[in-house]
Amino acid sequence: MLINEQLLDEVTAKAKRSERLRMNFNLHDSLEAKAQRLLNALEPGTILPIHRHRNTAETYIVLRGSMKVLFYNDQKELTGESIIDPKQKEYGIHLPAGQWHTLEVLEPGTVLFEVKDGPYISFNKEDILE
Repeated sequence: MLINEQLLDEVTAKAKRSERLRMNFNLHDSLEAKAQRLLNALEPGTILPIHRHRNTAETYIVLRGSMKVLFYNDQKELTGESIIDPKQKEYGIHLPAGQWHTLEVLEPGTVLFEVKDGPYISFNKEDILE
């Protein structure tokens, strides 16, 4: 499968039509796969709760657009942030397992390549910082 502008445009169009303003395009065969690899198209205004993945690190590589990744501690205090923007030669970020984070999409048409260990595990209540 070729990952090209046409594919990014298709996933972005679905994200724009989605109520959540984001859309995954999975590259792994199943939710049980040992590596969860996907394109994640995100639009400004999408809401991602502050969350963590206790059992896996997570890597984002921005293919187009830009985003801000925000880091938090257990007290829900902002501890840092990074702008990921290929135009500024900041291409991606690796988050260790257990790191509280969220992101803010800065440009329409933002698409990232995301990788984390599988199998897929949905969030538990203790993995969302409210």
